[in-house]
Amino acid sequence: MGESMRFEGKVAVVTGAGRGIGEEYAKALAREGAAVVVAELDADAGERVAKEIEQDGGKAVAVATDIANEDSTLGMAKAASDVFGGVDYLVNNAAIYGGMELHGLTTMPMSYWEKFMSVNMTGAVLCTRAVFGSMAERGGGAIVNQSSTAAWMGVGYYGIAKLALHGITGSFARELGPMNIRVNAIAPGPTDTEATRSTVDDSIIQGLLASMPLNRMGTPAELAGACLFLLSDDARWVTGHVLNVDGGQVMRV
Repeated sequence: MGESMRFEGKVAVVTGAGRGIGEEYAKALAREGAAVVVAELDADAGERVAKEIEQDGGKAVAVATDIANEDSTLGMAKAASDVFGGVDYLVNNAAIYGGMELHGLTTMPMSYWEKFMSVNMTGAVLCTRAVFGSMAERGGGAIVNQSSTAAWMGVGYYGIAKLALHGITGSFARELGPMNIRVNAIAPGPTDTEATRSTVDDSIIQGLLASMPLNRMGTPAELAGACLFLLSDDARWVTGHVLNVDGGQVMRV
């Protein structure tokens, strides 16, 4: 276990934690003492991550979760309460990204738009609605939404969903602030994951990297440091903020 134990005695739900960045978030939280709910659509992947956390001395439970389904998100919250007593933190990480279909807005099937937005936009709303009551009962909490620099780049429906997520972040920050619940977002730049490698052509990645001050891909561990900061009491007066973790790809000045 890590030397820093900022989350000892706390409970964190991480969606899409069966692989990639979500897996890193879940394991990083566990190393700092949190009991982690691995909320994952792929039940086998979720079970693997939860078992690896436990093997490393942490506490975790896997809960098969479809974040686009309200009943499923309520079941996720109930499982967290049944196993660990409640929820203190939520990371809305799950999204359709790796292997996503690539369409223009003029050509995409509307059925895919509806499916995509139900996960990449509405999912964060449903998960937050499912857990905020438990956070309030426990004296407050913190939420981090996983955005992307794509929000500012005009890159189709993926970017549109992430831009909407910024609005969701601000709206929940205002609504839940009086309950001592903070809501922030992280906007990663190009990150070295299987999902990125399978979705974005290498020539596009290299073009992006060439224009960045820190001209390399980020790592899930580098994103985890920012996520844990925003969840922790070190950020206790930070809410409604979108933190770029992107090697300087997007500079908002």
